[in-house]
Formats: sequence, structure tokens, C-alpha cells
Amino acid sequence: MTPEAALTELLGRVGVRFGESVTVSTQELNQWPAAAVSALKAQGLLLKARPAKSVVCPGCEQECSMAVHTVTHPQTTAATSFVACDKRSDIHRVAIGAAQLALWRCDAKAVCGFVAASLGLQQTTVPPPDDGSLLIGVARGSKRTQMLCLRVVQGHLTLVAGADGLPLADVIGFESGRFTLDQEAVRHMVDAAPTADPRHTPSTVKREARKMDTRAMYATWQKAFQTLRKKHPGRSNVWYSQQIAKTDIGQGRDASTIKKHMLS
Repeated sequence: MTPEAALTELLGRVGVRFGESVTVSTQELNQWPAAAVSALKAQGLLLKARPAKSVVCPGCEQECSMAVHTVTHPQTTAATSFVACDKRSDIHRVAIGAAQLALWRCDAKAVCGFVAASLGLQQTTVPPPDDGSLLIGVARGSKRTQMLCLRVVQGHLTLVAGADGLPLADVIGFESGRFTLDQEAVRHMVDAAPTADPRHTPSTVKREARKMDTRAMYATWQKAFQTLRKKHPGRSNVWYSQQIAKTDIGQGRDASTIKKHMLS
């Protein structure tokens, strides 16, 4: 199994459940490429879930699915887990290690976070539509700007911009120990897709784009402030803001406005 195949498998499970949470056991993850598992966890696609309440009993060859019992020592607070076999008289309790109970989960929201991070998008705060799809953020192409969302289409997680969609599994890659998205394919979709979805109106997209530009401007001021403070220590915040106001990154804003946002 390749790392891309592991992520495709995970995305497929989430798609089949229409974006709802799916869990993967540690035993199964041990069969996936170690680099893929590490990246899935680091990039937020696999999140720690509650321990399993039932396991396949390792006590004999029958491999029965049994409920897990956990007891805590009253003095040491150490927890011990086991299954109680009622099938054979020669087994009774079978100890279950913590690793056997560990579960990891993934859902559509986690996938949206991965997409936003991979494309460098600021995740939107606009409420999702009623069709079950999730809005991710404003994506920019060379010609136009559109809201990017995640939708389940025939059981597959699909990136949608305007009226066009692109199966997410088709644009994933794995480079230098991290999962990636084909940014050029997404930009092409944004440019090619007509804005025909009434739920994602142009005004909403423009508003989100303005918010994104404003946040980027503030971040530039904050970075410039830190640079100036290192280069010219001991000056007042008013002086720093005045210097930024004189540069192109000030974008014509007055020093008092820059001062307020460079410190936030």
C-alpha cells in the first residue's frame, strides 16, 4: 500500500458515511505505511478517539468479538483492561493492552482543515448550506475567486467550486513525508467553473475575499513591527507604526490604525 492509497482508503470511508466520523484501529494502522500514518496524524486527518469498547479476543483461535472491561486500582489509579470469555472454561479473563484499544478518527471537518491548510486558505466562518456540504474557504484562481466547499457526490468526497467538482482522491499526493494537493488543478477548476450555485453568492465570496486580504495585511504589519523592533529596539509603538505607515505595506492606512493591529 502506498501513502496515497492509505489516504484514498480513509477518504473513501468518510465519503461512504456522508462525512460522518469513521474510526481506525491501531492494529489496522500498523499495516499501513508508517510514513503515511505519521503524516495523517501530523496533518490532522487522524485524531485521537475514545478507546474501543469491544475487541476481537486474542485468547484462542475462535477470535470472538467481546466487550472490554476496565478496572482501576484504588491506590495506584492504574487501569487494567480485559475481556471475560464465556465460551471456554479454560480461559476466563484475557488481558487487553492499551494499544489494542487505541482508536483514531477522521471526519469531513478534519478533511476540510487539511484542504484549507494544503491550499493556504483561511477557513470560512460562513454557515454551511442545508445539503450537507461544508464550506472550506475562498480559493483564488488566475481569473476569478470562488468559494471552495467539500461535498459528498455518489459516496466520494468532492471539492466543489461554483457548479464544478473535482474528486478529492484524484488530486492528492505525497511528498517529503507530507500529503499534498494539486494546487494547479484546484486553481484551474476555480477559473473554469461558472458561479452558478445560488447558495454561494458572489457577494459572499467577495466578502470572504476582503476578510482574507485584511487578515493578510494585518499579518504583514505584525511581521514588520517585529522586524523594526529588533532593528531599532527601545522605540515607542507610535514610532514603529509611523515607520510602517510610510511604506507600501501600510496601504495608505494611518499610523493609529496600524498601531492597533500590529500589536494584536
